[in-house]
Amino acid sequence: MKKEFDDRLYRYALSIVKLADSFSKESSAQTIARQLVRSGTSVTANVREAKGASSRKEYINFYHYALKSSNETDMWISLAIDAKKNNKPNSKRNFGRDKRNSEDFGGKHYYNEKE
Repeated sequence: MKKEFDDRLYRYALSIVKLADSFSKESSAQTIARQLVRSGTSVTANVREAKGASSRKEYINFYHYALKSSNETDMWISLAIDAKKNNKPNSKRNFGRDKRNSEDFGGKHYYNEKE
């Protein structure tokens, strides 16, 4: 089970990098892409770092940081989708996200209601 979780986290980080690579070359798109890569890969890095924690408190803190990074990543993905920064907006690279998806996982969405 732990190996499966680690593998899923790694695939998540890899998909974030691939998503960022699909953004247009506009300055704003590249800024969002860099932030997305930082926050998205931080999730995996913090969970892995927790394995080497020297105390229960430190272990919990790493998972707390991973959750915060995950929430930040959700915001950057939503912003990229709403601002149409992905060169392939109908591809799976947009994580198949829509309002229902975001709300199903307890997240807030930042979608333009007019679209």
